[in-house]
Amino acid sequence: MKQIHILVGGILLSIVLMACGTPATPPPPVPQTVVVPQTVVVQQTVAVPQTVAVPQTVVAQQTVVVPATPAPTTAAPVTLTFWHTYGEGGNNPKIQALEKLIAQFQAAHPGVTIQHQNVPYGDFRRKLLTSIAGGTAPDLARLDIIWIPEFADLGALAQVDTEMKDFDALKANLIAGPLSTTEWKGHYYALPLDTNTRTWMWNKEVYDKAGVSAPPKTTDELLAACAKIKSGANAPCFADGGLYGWAVMPWIWSFGGDVTNPEKTKATGFVNGEKTVGAYMYLKQMLDRGYLDKGILGGGLDTGAGFAQDKIASLLEGPWMPGIFASQYPTKTLNWALMPAGPAGSISVVGGEDIAVFQQSKNKEMAYEFMRFLLTPESQLALAQVGEMPVRSDVADQAVKAQPYFQYFFDQIKTSRARLPHPNWPKIEEILTNAGQEILRGEKTPQAALDDAAAKIDPLLQ
Repeated sequence: MKQIHILVGGILLSIVLMACGTPATPPPPVPQTVVVPQTVVVQQTVAVPQTVAVPQTVVAQQTVVVPATPAPTTAAPVTLTFWHTYGEGGNNPKIQALEKLIAQFQAAHPGVTIQHQNVPYGDFRRKLLTSIAGGTAPDLARLDIIWIPEFADLGALAQVDTEMKDFDALKANLIAGPLSTTEWKGHYYALPLDTNTRTWMWNKEVYDKAGVSAPPKTTDELLAACAKIKSGANAPCFADGGLYGWAVMPWIWSFGGDVTNPEKTKATGFVNGEKTVGAYMYLKQMLDRGYLDKGILGGGLDTGAGFAQDKIASLLEGPWMPGIFASQYPTKTLNWALMPAGPAGSISVVGGEDIAVFQQSKNKEMAYEFMRFLLTPESQLALAQVGEMPVRSDVADQAVKAQPYFQYFFDQIKTSRARLPHPNWPKIEEILTNAGQEILRGEKTPQAALDDAAAKIDPLLQ
């Protein structure tokens, strides 16, 4: 018995075969079962010559069962590389939350593997630049918001507003401030993933020991509180990890200063203006009086450990700290307040990360799908549990219910500002950092150091 495999185009199929040569005596009709793709069984009675050379003429009548739904095809395996800094500062809860989300995504997308890599923040930008130059950039990465203009200007990032068909729908649910950090020269090169700012984290045990009942509301109150803390608790009143933009911009803005004019075309008169000079004079005064820990000049001070051990009274920190302390210092209670207001108010710095797809990716569509997944309300709230402030406006209230301390950060972010969004910001920040070192080390006066900085920054803005 023969089995003939044929594709069914309808209820009645006519197969036209033309005979060649002299046929032998045909056998009696033979019942046949024809197996058809899509699990369709066709009953035929076909008169078939025994010695047949195609073409032949054969008439076949069939009874066809309604085709079954075809089985889904298995897509070719896809591996996405995803670089991030979720583990910065030993933040294991964030890594664990990310890995749970990755497992969910992979379960929903058979054949897709997300290879994630935590990169120390201090090495991240250099590692990205090296990988781009070598053609080995990751498929996507969680980037510091300040890097978007630089990498977009290099042509390294994909334009999400032109490549993602649902961009406008995604955009409609995102908070305007974080979304603005993804734009460069009229296009969007990323999507915001999380946002944050720095607020005043004060150590109640140290404050109580010094007889200070509440955190300072102004920079003048801060000086008075610091005097008591130095004498009564023998601890630095404030500490920070350096003099880079993330650390000094809240002081500069709160004193009314800035790095450039609003058009970002000129530094002279701004970075060396009276108000910016005043901010550095204030920090120098804090250091000289012993209120500001010398670790701000370098040396690898672990501010978190110092705070946990009641060796530091105050820090400017973000919503990631509760997660770190929960895993490393679970018995230590954290207290929050707005940054002490200067002459221009309480103005902190906007932080956060954007998620971007690199032009070198060979799997852009799946990379975009992973981006969408991380921006779902469920994923945003899962990351909120470990201190990631959501960027979706429709989950902010739920996030505060889950993490009440978020309210301080949502209040602070109302007046917070983003660092200079310019491709040359890394070079500008280095100049600013060096000027701060010269000032606090007493090598130059604040005015002289910032005059020199302005002369170096102006050409970078052209």
